Amino acid sequence: MADMRVSWTLRGRGWADCTVEDRRGKTELTASYITSAPEDLLTAVARLVSGETETRVQFEAEPTAYRWIFYRQANEVWIRLLELGHGSDHDNKGTEIWSGQLHTDVLARAVICCFDEVAQAYGESGYRGKWGEHFPRAELESLKTALEIRHGGPVSDSTREP
Repeated sequence: MADMRVSWTLRGRGWADCTVEDRRGKTELTASYITSAPEDLLTAVARLVSGETETRVQFEAEPTAYRWIFYRQANEVWIRLLELGHGSDHDNKGTEIWSGQLHTDVLARAVICCFDEVAQAYGESGYRGKWGEHFPRAELESLKTALEIRHGGPVSDSTREP
């Protein structure tokens, strides 16, 4: 297994399961289309690749919420995934369900690979039919571009190691 793997599985109109795993553990999150969960995740990772030091993303599972908290220092990103009873809850009311530290490139490539696989599995029109919103093509391309800028040239989508 790569240092991190992320998968996004559509399971019904407006619902998706997101699995996050590494060598130490695995967790599953649920997301509803009431928020822009895939777009927000892709955008947050692109911001980290571009140098931002802290960002957050929240998946709503009505009423449960899953909050991603990212901290970047140099080329390392610390990630905490919290499960919250309600989306408006403070971080300290959440339960940590996964955490990890990895290279910024590993995170970016795991998320790119995830959504490339989603596009291949469902097609963009099939994705819209199951999720209820357009495939996050612009956000995926922005993340790929941020990674290319970081490395000064094209980066293979299927490569997960820095």
